Amino acid sequence: MWDSGVGQENIEADRRKFKIETDSMISYFEKYERDAKKYWDVFYKRHQDRFFKDRHYLDKEWGHYFSGAGRKVILEVGCGAGNTTFPLLATYPEVFVHACDFSPRAVNLVKTHKDFTETRVSAFVCDLTVDDLSQQISPSSVDIVTMIFVLSAVSPEKMPLVLQNIRKILKPNGYVLFRDYAIGDLAQERLTCKDQKISENFYVRGDGTRAFYFSDAFLTSLFKENGFDVEELGLCCKQVKNRSREIVMNRRWMQAVFRILDVVNSSITEPAINIDLLCEENVELEVKENTLTEHANDFEVDMSEGLAVEMFGISPSSDEIIEVNLRDWSFKINTIHQQYQHTCKSTGLMLWESARLMASVLAGNPTIVSGKRVLELGCGCAGICSMVAVRSADLVVATDGDTKALDLLSQNVALNLMPQLLAKLITKRLEWGNRDHIESIKGLNDRGFEVIIGTDVTYIPEAILPLFATAKELISSNRGFREQWEPALILCHVLRRVDEPSILSAASQFGFRLVDKWPSGVSTNPSESIISSWFSESSFEGYLPNTALNIMYFVVE
Repeated sequence: MWDSGVGQENIEADRRKFKIETDSMISYFEKYERDAKKYWDVFYKRHQDRFFKDRHYLDKEWGHYFSGAGRKVILEVGCGAGNTTFPLLATYPEVFVHACDFSPRAVNLVKTHKDFTETRVSAFVCDLTVDDLSQQISPSSVDIVTMIFVLSAVSPEKMPLVLQNIRKILKPNGYVLFRDYAIGDLAQERLTCKDQKISENFYVRGDGTRAFYFSDAFLTSLFKENGFDVEELGLCCKQVKNRSREIVMNRRWMQAVFRILDVVNSSITEPAINIDLLCEENVELEVKENTLTEHANDFEVDMSEGLAVEMFGISPSSDEIIEVNLRDWSFKINTIHQQYQHTCKSTGLMLWESARLMASVLAGNPTIVSGKRVLELGCGCAGICSMVAVRSADLVVATDGDTKALDLLSQNVALNLMPQLLAKLITKRLEWGNRDHIESIKGLNDRGFEVIIGTDVTYIPEAILPLFATAKELISSNRGFREQWEPALILCHVLRRVDEPSILSAASQFGFRLVDKWPSGVSTNPSESIISSWFSESSFEGYLPNTALNIMYFVVE
């Protein structure tokens, strides 16, 4: 007979587990909220004023709002390097612009611009979710607020704070001119493929900055609930072509005009909402001398080198050197720049946190691989686990399925290892499930591998079965020749699109049994945990893992 008490306990246990896992992922993304200012400050430190083009389309799109009798006072929210401010100053001699950004570096770029003058521009640092705008600008004194690709960088739950803040300083008949990313934009599609989703339509980029993608319904509701009427609302679509690479990409953004809600008339007259879906016009792009030039209907969008990278992954200087220190090891790893990582097709051109953790574990516990034959699956361009392992292992084979990642890997290995260690480390292409590749690896070592390592190789559902199938083909079948040890498959990852039960199911199909995991463990006795012993030494000074990382330790049945 079924015990309802036991059943309820299991349900409660599952709920606690779900909460822990959910809280772990939330805490993983909390740093991007907490350090948002830092990430944008680093962005402007790296790009200065070169990322965005000046927005000369402002006059074409919204010129009638800026012109007219009297001096217009404008607030540019999220001013960046002043790509809205200075075109406005040049086009409209009478305007005065308040320019604010929560990146001190961005504000400094405005103040050091050749056209900056205090008689026409007031630039200041301001976090609109925290700081009161009325402390810098007189209440009800601003005619126009521009919000151009700005609100998308704010957490959705804090967007109302921004709107309430700007409402304080707008005149009763003032306008908000809005342009920002729309759902279905190509960048959203790329971020979705990279598993960088924080919440619904909200993502983190590779450089730590964030982007929200708006629907017309969400945008309308957001502004109405915070005291604004909708004057204009349009979904803009453009098809962008790169002939040399035969790439066609879709750019989508929302463009809108809002004004403070007329409380007297709002109950009588419904606001006019003109939703205009622009026809997809082709924008031809030519890549020449690291710039993009537009040739279509005299239509202007931001076409800087930075946006070229966002769309096509094109950059003449997309690499950067990351220094990784593990105990007495110091690696200099050549990877793709963080701000480009969400746009490249390969996930192997960056250094994942799981690789840092596993490399640190190996550095602190060399007996894991000492005297053994080691295979790393999906090592990417960094290969730091393989480079740490080769010091004590007999043989290390570092593999990846992406040729670009392997090219960078070869450079990194040559840059960081002494000749005597280079002789023990082999880099090889291995697509999981590819018979020719598997046989080629067997040709290097026909006895199989006693340790197989994979870091963040479990995020694509379709790849899980080929992963375990390949591991089963290449793991050593010898058991018991070392006291209290048998060949092992060690996976370190953040659980993303593939959950733990799916991983365990795939593992069992190919004869792998989970004997330990971290941080929760399999055994009820912590002293019996293999992985916990790796972290028990007081001298362990390795990479501090975030709470979302997991390690799974498998053996062959």
